[in-house]
Amino acid sequence: MDSRKAHDVVVLDVSKTLGVCDHFVIGSGANSRQVKTIVDAVEEALLLLGRKPRIREGREDARWTLLDYGDVVVHVFLEETREFYKLERLWADSPRLDWRNEAEAG
Repeated sequence: MDSRKAHDVVVLDVSKTLGVCDHFVIGSGANSRQVKTIVDAVEEALLLLGRKPRIREGREDARWTLLDYGDVVVHVFLEETREFYKLERLWADSPRLDWRNEAEAG
């Protein structure tokens, strides 16, 4: 398994319900070290596209790290922290995007 890859990645379209961003990207890491590695990989990939996070929170304890890119907010959770907060259930009315098919097409 690639330690830079998050588990159970979900992309939610929150544009109609939240108003401050268009999408939430939610993923999990098995331990805090993997969460930090995933966050680093996200930041490196988006930096190559000229994007820097406006806000970065939670990287030090790596239980829930948030990267705010304006239109997209990335949440990388430690698995048990994600289960506790259950963002997908909180935003259950928001459509889920089939990001795997879109990534393959693009």
